[in-house]
Amino acid sequence: MKIHHLGIAVADLAESIMFYRDSLGLELIGEEEVPEQKVHVAMFRCGESRIELLAPMSPESPIAGFLEKKGPGLHHLAIAIENIESEIIKMAAAGVKMIDEKPRSGAGGHRIAFVHPKSTRGVLLELVE
Repeated sequence: MKIHHLGIAVADLAESIMFYRDSLGLELIGEEEVPEQKVHVAMFRCGESRIELLAPMSPESPIAGFLEKKGPGLHHLAIAIENIESEIIKMAAAGVKMIDEKPRSGAGGHRIAFVHPKSTRGVLLELVE
């Protein structure tokens, strides 16, 4: 396994892009909307991993709720895996609480599933196939 990306919740995507691109000099790989998750995403290359900026598309977005409750900052850690279905089954069998029992669509066309922070000692973990 390796770190795929770090997800960072931001209120203003354009302003945040300027910081990561212009101040840090990271390469902006792309921007997209992920309607299923109600987020605007900007992805940056950072060594072998990536930094994913997440901004809400609407007040109903989970990111909007996160920003309201905790403010901008680290939202999740994403781990790259080979077979998401088998990883979900393996984790659930080990008693890990999953948010997603089936894969769903994520940014970049990846299949993803989230592990509940109660099972990871407080960190929202995303599995990325």
